[in-house]
Formats: sequence, structure tokens, C-alpha cells
Amino acid sequence: MIYHTKLPNKKIEGFTLLELLVVISIIAILLGLLTASLTASQRKGRDSRRKSDIKAAQQGFEQYYLENSSYNCVAMMASTSIFPGDFPTDPKPGMSYTCTQPAAYGYCVCARTETMSGNADGTSCQNLHSSASDQEYFCLTSLYNPI
Repeated sequence: MIYHTKLPNKKIEGFTLLELLVVISIIAILLGLLTASLTASQRKGRDSRRKSDIKAAQQGFEQYYLENSSYNCVAMMASTSIFPGDFPTDPKPGMSYTCTQPAAYGYCVCARTETMSGNADGTSCQNLHSSASDQEYFCLTSLYNPI
């Protein structure tokens, strides 16, 4: 049998509990900052895609108008000739794009933004292009005014 004895002059190396807790807390703080940064970036990315989708929808709706001489939100969104796959969908589950036909425009297609970087107050193009910097919706209207 072999017996191990502790030598009195030999220093045992390692980390103290306090040092380990300090390192773990620093890592936790850095992960928290990283997560917050990534979340903001994801929101901006989804808003960018929403704006791109709405602009593509506007172009498709104008193509529909040139072919049919009228605007009809339901027919335009369902048209496979202007949207070969399907009408674009919002990148975040549970949210969707809206199309309304207010009296002042042929149509108004809107997406709700997550970073308040839009150009309108509501889904019916209320206060479109107002000077407030915290607009909740990004909306585009018809290029040809049928009225």
C-alpha cells in the first residue's frame, strides 16, 4: 500500500472561491451585454426586411393596377402573377402586413416596426410622413391616385 502524506513546505496551487466567483460574474455581465446587443440587431434586421417587403408589395400593387385599372387589396395580396410564391410574410411570427383602402389613397400597405423607425401612426396611413421620430408603422400608398 502507498500512503500519501502532505508535505509541509509544498504550496498547493489553485483558485480561491472568491476568484472563481469574480470571473463567473464578469462572464455573466458580458453575456448580458452581448444578448442585449444581438436582440437590438435582430429587431433592426427584421424592420429592414419589413420595409423591403412593403416596397416590393407597392411595386406589385402598381403592376396589378396597370393590368386591371383598379386597386383591390384582397385581390392584389392573393395575386400569383405579381407575387409568384405568396404575398410576403412578416419575419416575426404572430405579426402580419396589412392592406387597407382609405378614401384618400388607392391603398395603404403597412407593417408594424419593432424599433419605432416607421413613417406613420397607424395601419391606415394616419399621419403619414409626420415629423415625429417614434412612428410605429411603416406604410406606403398607391403611386397612382385613382380619385
